[in-house]
Amino acid sequence: MNDVPLGGKTVLVRADYNVPLRKDGSVADDYRIRMSVPTIKKLLADKCKVVIISHLGRPDGKPIAEFSLEPAANRLAALLGQPVRFVDDCVGEKARMAIKRAPKVSVTVLENVRFYAGEEANDMEFARELAKASAASYFVQDGFGVVHRAHASTAAITQLIPSVSGLLLDREYTTITDAMKHPVRPLVAALGGAKVSDKIGVIEKLVDVADTIIIGGAMANTFLARKGTFIGKSKTETDQNDVIDAIYEKAIQKVGRDQLDSFLLLPVDVGVGTSTEPEATRQDVSVNAIPAEAMALDLGPESTKVIERVVNGAHTVIWNGTMGYAEVPAFQTSSAALARVLAKNKRAITSIIGGGDTSDFVLHWDKKQGASFGHVSTGGGASLELMAGEKLPGIESLLDAR
Repeated sequence: MNDVPLGGKTVLVRADYNVPLRKDGSVADDYRIRMSVPTIKKLLADKCKVVIISHLGRPDGKPIAEFSLEPAANRLAALLGQPVRFVDDCVGEKARMAIKRAPKVSVTVLENVRFYAGEEANDMEFARELAKASAASYFVQDGFGVVHRAHASTAAITQLIPSVSGLLLDREYTTITDAMKHPVRPLVAALGGAKVSDKIGVIEKLVDVADTIIIGGAMANTFLARKGTFIGKSKTETDQNDVIDAIYEKAIQKVGRDQLDSFLLLPVDVGVGTSTEPEATRQDVSVNAIPAEAMALDLGPESTKVIERVVNGAHTVIWNGTMGYAEVPAFQTSSAALARVLAKNKRAITSIIGGGDTSDFVLHWDKKQGASFGHVSTGGGASLELMAGEKLPGIESLLDAR
């Protein structure tokens, strides 16, 4: 973006304002909006007319009021400290005239692009309508959370307007790829969340590049079950045995069978419960003593101590997936412990929080709204695919593509 003559031009920006809303319609978590502000301020400083497009939720190609971007536009105005115009359409004459009449240096947010079926279909005609309505000279891709999607506002649009990356996308891409390709070692990966199947590519890649991999969350149940551990009613994926076998084989080839358990760290104890209701309570037990009626929902105290010791000795930490069922207070213990270690050692440890539920957890945990960590990603699926080395459609066709 810095190398393109954007000054005085109309610029179409693809942001990611897919943010949670409260029942009264206000924005509940503005992190993604806040992260877009530097790009917008830079464009305003360059005397640009800024037009922003985004999606929110899954309206399935229909205009549904609860998925309107107007609350996001209002929050952006508060963050910028200046008016932001909102148009209740993203294509057609209403959008075109509103943008044409907007001041030369201004910000306009258009309505949810997913109100049209052509968005998720990556329809070229819908992309042409977006380009026509905006009359933009340049397209700035700054919605990292959507660059892994081949949609009209991320992929097709780049065939119609000269397209470059924004400041947020630059930071996300550089931070994550540098950590994967040129990490300051030791590199520790902490992988949690619900499913092995969601992270196959990342796990395989991290076996190659990491010095230690911590397995937590419900994902750990699947690994434990494959080793023959009885896990009661714990969530598991019984169809991932071949995948886990392949991961273990690859790890053995790297570190040898004798070092396998020190390289792939599974829990030795867990916090169990019989419910995931907010008021649920826990009991800490050995992984070999999980009650038949219970679910493993967090790492236990001994496993948490191992995490703290290993992470304290790291210089780079990639964390994707909470270590337990962190939506329930009783099962946040190990995730909170990991967050504390990273926050306490911010200067010594380059930490990358990999989007999605992990980012949501640390942003609610951190009183500094994410500033206690090196990098809190705005993209869940996008960060996973980038870590795995996959091509991202929303990046590949940019003028400054890597």
